[in-house]
Amino acid sequence: MLKLTKKADYGLIALKHLTGVRPRSASAKEIADCYGIPVPVLSKVLQKLAKSGFLASEHGTNGGYRLKGDPKGISALDVVRAIDGPVFLTACFVENGEDDCAHQQRCNIRDPLRRVHEGILRLLGNLSMAELAADGEQSTPRVVPTAAQPTISIPNLTVLNP
Repeated sequence: MLKLTKKADYGLIALKHLTGVRPRSASAKEIADCYGIPVPVLSKVLQKLAKSGFLASEHGTNGGYRLKGDPKGISALDVVRAIDGPVFLTACFVENGEDDCAHQQRCNIRDPLRRVHEGILRLLGNLSMAELAADGEQSTPRVVPTAAQPTISIPNLTVLNP
C-alpha cells in the first residue's frame, strides 16, 4: 500500500502553514500547537526540510522557520522525497526507472501498475505548496462511505479502501 509517513504528512502541513503566514516565520511549537503534532517530531522534520533547502531557520526571540523560496516552486513530491526518500508504489519500481523484480518476465500487472505509479508521481509533482495553501479548508478530505466500498475523495485523486 502506498502511504505517506506521518513525517511526510507533518512536513506538508508545516509547509502549507508557512506558505500561509509568509513572509513571517513560525516556530515548531506554534505549528505543532495549531495542528496537534508532537513538537519533537515536527522539529526534526523542520530541520530536515531546512537542510534540504526549503526552509530558512531564524534564531532569536521571534525566530522560527520560514519558506526559503517561492511556494509555487515547491512540489508535494519534493517535500515527500526530502523527508521519506524515493516514492514507489511496489518493490518492482524505483524512481530511476530500473526494475528489480524476480517475477518481471511473467508479471501480468506490471504495466498497469507502472502507469498508476507514474500518475501518482505526476500528481504529487504537479501539486505546489502555493496550490495547497490556496485550497484552504476545502482541501480537507471528505470521507464518503458506501455499503460496498468506502472511498476517500481528495481533489484529483480517489483512493479505494478495501
